[in-house]
Amino acid sequence: MKRVAASFSVLVLMFSSLCYAQNQQTPATLRSILLHELQTTHNKADWFVPISVAVDGLTADQASWQPTGGGHSAGQLTYHLLFWNRQNLERLQGKTPAKFSGNNDETFNKFDDKQWNDTVKQLDQVMTDFEKLVESANDKQLSSMAETISNICTHNAYHVGQIVYVRKLQGSWNPDKGVK
Repeated sequence: MKRVAASFSVLVLMFSSLCYAQNQQTPATLRSILLHELQTTHNKADWFVPISVAVDGLTADQASWQPTGGGHSAGQLTYHLLFWNRQNLERLQGKTPAKFSGNNDETFNKFDDKQWNDTVKQLDQVMTDFEKLVESANDKQLSSMAETISNICTHNAYHVGQIVYVRKLQGSWNPDKGVK
């Protein structure tokens, strides 16, 4: 009987340690945190709406609509994100970004509704390229770019919130979209 009890105890301990191991998450790394930040502002709905959801189904006419009394259109905000994300991606890749006058208004006002679909595709590609950059970077490179990427993600989340707000004012937001 003691043998059966001992064998049973061993099995329980083995099974419980397997269950415990399955519930443990891999410790976070700088790479995993940066990828999570990029993905949740790009195309993975989590605590807030990502870019892909915010612009999904938006027509060029809707993207051009501006709130009464001022404010940027969803298209202007999207173009602004494309501009700054591309500028920062190119810097981190060691490339020379396009010339910029320093006037931030230009990063909103160069939006062209005829280029809406292309703007959305370009922004998606820039975000994908950011994720690939983080995936392939070594630890030293990750450390040097971490603060910039974190700031980019905060900037993205802020302006995506504005896009959602503009769409709500306009009546083009589907409340079933969103977050967990």
